[in-house]
Amino acid sequence: MGLPPRYEIRIAGFGGQGVVTIGKILGLAFSVYGGKNSTNTQSYGPESRGGACRSEVVVSDREINYPYVRQADILVALSQTALDTYIGALKEGGGLIVDSEAVASVPAAERFRLYPLPTVALAHEAGDVKYQNMVVLGALYRLLGRLIDEASLLEALRAGVPAQTLAANLIAFEKGRDYVKSHFTQEN
Repeated sequence: MGLPPRYEIRIAGFGGQGVVTIGKILGLAFSVYGGKNSTNTQSYGPESRGGACRSEVVVSDREINYPYVRQADILVALSQTALDTYIGALKEGGGLIVDSEAVASVPAAERFRLYPLPTVALAHEAGDVKYQNMVVLGALYRLLGRLIDEASLLEALRAGVPAQTLAANLIAFEKGRDYVKSHFTQEN
């Protein structure tokens, strides 16, 4: 599974959507379970819920000298504010995952590979809106394709969520993964 010299992922939304958890699990999957170099940084306001937040993961087979996203290869926007704030730093042709119920408009959508997902609805199917982040993680897995193997990602997921919620988190992961598989062609 070869990587480009540097691959950048930015996940953004509001506090309480599990944005930071997605980044932590991805970073763990890439580095600890996948044997690659990765960094994970987070930024969030003082509010515990409802404030803007983002998580970034940079992954490479090489040494990472700068830990922050410069030009994202993939952007996940779970709110219109997140999309409006970060779309300018998404590479042309990059992957753009949006919550289709929270994002009303995507400027210059033709410049990106757009993946609108009903993340909240899929999370409800898994048992609770709090599993929205695992729906996103499953979707990301499908879009990252050759960059990460499912076994590494699932090991990181198991290590990164409370044991009592593992079954529901796995269901939500599968819902996101399967939604992308059935609704979009694999381009990565």
